[in-house]
Amino acid sequence: MKQQYTLAYFLEDLWAKGFKLSDEDVRFIYFGMNSTNAPVWKVIIALKATLQFQQTFDGSFYMGVLEHISTRGINSKKKAWKVLEAKGLSKRKAL
Repeated sequence: MKQQYTLAYFLEDLWAKGFKLSDEDVRFIYFGMNSTNAPVWKVIIALKATLQFQQTFDGSFYMGVLEHISTRGINSKKKAWKVLEAKGLSKRKAL
């Protein structure tokens, strides 16, 4: 059984890689997760997209992405990224 990657571990990995989020940013990330009732994997995708396209944490961008991928029809990571690409947020363009 594959162990679930928790949000706390993801945030810790960001910190270890040198990307420092403020306490306010972390609280906002958890606020977004609780307000949209999104699973952790969708929160991580929204956070990755935010950091890739904004190069910093932008709360409003993060919430927009999270709300967009929190719909019922998106049930896999691949589908979530496809929906974002359809909106013009391509993973390839960010790199």
